[in-house]
Amino acid sequence: MKNVFKLSVMFLLLNIFSFSIYAQNEPKIQVALILDTSSSMDGLIDQAKTQLWSVVNKLTTTKYEGKRPELEIALYEYGNDGLPEEEGYLRLVAELTTDLDKISEDLFALKTNGGSEFCGLVIDRATVQLKWSLSNQDLKLIFIAGNEEFTQGEVNYKKSCRAAIDKDIVINTIFCGNKDEGINTKWKNGADIAEGKYLNIDQNQTVAYIESPFDDKIMELSNELNGTYIAYGSYGKEMSERQSMQDANAVGLNKYAAVNRGISKSSRAYKNSKWDLVDASKDKKMKVEEIEEERLPEEMRGMTKEEKVKYIDDKKEEREIIQNEISELNKKREAYVSKVKKNKAENSTLEDAMIETVKEQAEKKNYKFEK
Repeated sequence: MKNVFKLSVMFLLLNIFSFSIYAQNEPKIQVALILDTSSSMDGLIDQAKTQLWSVVNKLTTTKYEGKRPELEIALYEYGNDGLPEEEGYLRLVAELTTDLDKISEDLFALKTNGGSEFCGLVIDRATVQLKWSLSNQDLKLIFIAGNEEFTQGEVNYKKSCRAAIDKDIVINTIFCGNKDEGINTKWKNGADIAEGKYLNIDQNQTVAYIESPFDDKIMELSNELNGTYIAYGSYGKEMSERQSMQDANAVGLNKYAAVNRGISKSSRAYKNSKWDLVDASKDKKMKVEEIEEERLPEEMRGMTKEEKVKYIDDKKEEREIIQNEISELNKKREAYVSKVKKNKAENSTLEDAMIETVKEQAEKKNYKFEK
């Protein structure tokens, strides 16, 4: 009996300890985006490329009990004949990550190639493979978009959806096509099982862009932000070039994407501590004097500790000034766009579907959105 009592006490203490760890963690919003990359889905991919940054911008306005949550995004593709048959024609493109440039890079690399779309299987993979938070305070969402029957494949979608919600992962389904067709092909049923929302969009809808008088300045400041990054380490130069490439990808796609990317770069969700000394310096454990000279950019080599610290602090101050300016311009931009939108019909696109749904589901968990 004594041993049983000791074991019971031990497990109780472990549970209390585990709960305290999760309770102390910073809140998180985790979103897995699962995109059908079969031949008919070029429009969906284009919408995702265009609207990624505007969705990110909305998510960065949230707070949980006064704290800003950390944003992690994962990306899957499925239904692509170019992927191995033995893997179910699906691929984990990006693990849950705070590296938003990687998600952008991966989206731009997606290619469509028609095939079999196994929704049950890809949901099962996302539920099992990704490192989902164990804390009930965190918001964990899957968005799966496609246009074929939800029932395809050997893995039963009902089982996959139940397994997801058992882990507190809400599944939202986005049917690319007619609303009733999506209901008849079980997309709504999948969302209902996993306590999510069923939506339908026109994947070929051109994204409406309302230009404001502040957009050109936001894009200009976005470019200036790049000059405040101090690339270091074995792949700092490569990551800095990737940052510029994702700027170019957004500009090349359309002005809407470029402006929203600039706004995202001014937010706390956009962080690059693995290769940028300014972001890395926010970690109190980081000591610049302990970084080997060959890992530093050329302009910092040979500096004293004091000179290195000042150099980083100067770049940090410069960045904050630019970010604050973008933030103020964005407030004016949002007011301008809101006024114009009152006289225009709303479009049903991936962005509209995701933002509306995330807002509704975040508020259920007591996340607050700034106005």
